[in-house]
Formats: sequence, C-alpha cells, structure tokens
Amino acid sequence: MSVFQHREVYRGEGYETRVVGGPPTNLRDLYHLLLRVPWWAALGFIVVAYLALNVIFAAAYLITGGIANAAPGSLLDAFFFSVQTMGTIGYGNMYPATRLANAIVVAESVASLVVYALATGLVFARFSQLRARVAFSSRLAMGPLDGTPSLMLRIGNERRGRLVDVSFRLTVARTTRSPEGVMIYRYLDLPLVRRRAPTLMRAWMIIHAVVPGSPLHGDTAESLAAAEAELTLEVAGIDETTGQPVHALRTWAASAIAWDSHLADVLSETEDGNLQIDLRRFHEVRPAPPRAGAPGGG
Repeated sequence: MSVFQHREVYRGEGYETRVVGGPPTNLRDLYHLLLRVPWWAALGFIVVAYLALNVIFAAAYLITGGIANAAPGSLLDAFFFSVQTMGTIGYGNMYPATRLANAIVVAESVASLVVYALATGLVFARFSQLRARVAFSSRLAMGPLDGTPSLMLRIGNERRGRLVDVSFRLTVARTTRSPEGVMIYRYLDLPLVRRRAPTLMRAWMIIHAVVPGSPLHGDTAESLAAAEAELTLEVAGIDETTGQPVHALRTWAASAIAWDSHLADVLSETEDGNLQIDLRRFHEVRPAPPRAGAPGGG
C-alpha cells in the first residue's frame, strides 16, 4: 500500500522535468530513498524514527500505568523509561511493576532489536557505498584540434587515488521530427578519439572529432539551441583503493559549448623539469589559436 504522496522531478541544465501519473512511493522504496538522500537526511530520519517510537511506547506506559517511581500522569517520565528500556540502559530507578507493564517492555525490547538492526544495516550500507567524485568541466569547447573541428571537455578524479580501467560514453540528445511529423527526442552516440583510459587522476580531456558522419557535423550554436540539444557524458571505472566499481554522469545544455575555443592547458613543465597540473584552470575556456595561413595566423 502506498504511504507517501509521490512527485517525480528531474532537474537538468536550467529546467526541470516533472512526471505525473506515476505510481507513488511505497515502503519498499524507503530503503533505496535513504541510500540516495544526503547523510544529514538519513541520520535525521533515524533519530526522528527512534524518538517517535519511544513516544509511542511512552504513551502506552502512560495509559496502562505500572511503572514504579514514575510521576503519575507524567509523559516525560514514561518517555525516559521507554528510552532506558529501548537502549537497555536500566538505571533501576524506574521499573515495570505490573504484568501489563512487563508485557509492554517485552514488546519494546523486540521492537528495539528490529530498529537497531535496520539502523545498523542502513549506516553500514551508506559507509560501504562508494560514490564517485569525478569533476566535470563546467563548459565544453568546440574548436580545431590537430586540424580537425573537435568537441572537447575535461574530467578529473577529485580523490587523490586513481580510477583504473575507465570507460567513457558521450551522447547528444536532441529533438527531431520524424517523416510522419512526430516530435522525437533522439539520443545519438558521439564517437570519441579515446573511449577508455588506463587510469584517471586529476585531469583528462575527452575529445569528439566533428567529421562527416558525426551527429554534430554541420551544426551551429543556433541549430543546437533550436533542437534543445543536451550532451551527456557517462564515466565508469574501478576505484584503485577499494576495488569497487564507480559511475558518474554529467549533462550539459547546448549553451554550455564555447565555440571557436579550446580548454585552457592545465599541464605545464616547471623549471626543475617536473610536471605541474594547475587545477585552477580546470574550468577555463580560451579562444582557439588562429589557424596557420589565416589572417593573423603564423
């Protein structure tokens, strides 16, 4: 049975997609939801659920009575006794004095076993769940590279360790109209110069050559905007430290493409002959250098 009013909202670059008419969230999805929400929300849910359960048992003790040394009619004393029972603290000042109170204590002890098991499993699952920390350049560059018009973007591993056996997949989604006049949102693969990398550390450049046959060949900033184009990069690899697979994904609107531009170079050689990666330039985009033989070129 559904217990939560469901509303799906997927946010993109400057817009959001709302899903209506879908099935509402139910208790079977609660565990998955608690794995997706931020840490503070998951821990907050556990604390609120724990306190709420103690309030329920406190109300039962208050209605039935039978708690020795508890102030008559005091919900606060009943709550404190419930916390001591569920936490197996047992200070001894308050204790069940009737069979009915002892029966409720038994029920609370069983409930506490289930609550602690679920909470422990949830916290352990979140700790053992490795989330990728892959940085994506905020903009993409479209410009000549090795004499070929190319789409370029940069990614990097934000952790100090490495991702190994990394694969990339770049797609473009755009609205098109079929011969029957039906509006279709098509996803097309953009072949990459390199689809795999042995390792991913701080910076790596993804390149798609815009040659004849490319889904972007002949496009302009205006045509991509008119088609409501979006580019999505999927990254999959293995964390070298834990051996666990990791995944990351980022979507850019067509407006994020800087035309006739290059990504700023983050790699340089120092005076002592070592290499330096300047991550301060990670998101920088610069005008493409003029081509040889062109006005102003060398």
